[in-house]
Amino acid sequence: MELNDEFDLDGVLDDLDKAPAQAQAAPRRASRDMSHFLRKIPVTLTLEVGTADLTLAELVDIGPDSVLELDKLAGEPLDIKVNGTVIGRAEVVVCGDNYGLRVVELNDLDLDSLAP
Repeated sequence: MELNDEFDLDGVLDDLDKAPAQAQAAPRRASRDMSHFLRKIPVTLTLEVGTADLTLAELVDIGPDSVLELDKLAGEPLDIKVNGTVIGRAEVVVCGDNYGLRVVELNDLDLDSLAP
């Protein structure tokens, strides 16, 4: 077996000069690919009417006709949540036979900022 003692230093240096340009292009492409991927992930959107803090004893005592006071004022916009995270506020509307929501306020939704 014959060893090749020649080393192409010029070729290695040329490759190093090209590397920063390629390295800068790769994250932008990866970011676009990640954003496209993230847009296809299903999420759960909920409209939270309010919350109530109870003791376990109070919870056990709940039955038909029980009334629990929530922490939201009547008429106040409700929290829109995606997978448990507040993304804005809305009010309840009727859409045919279903409830719907009318967005009153929406936080910035930048999918690129969600990418690792």
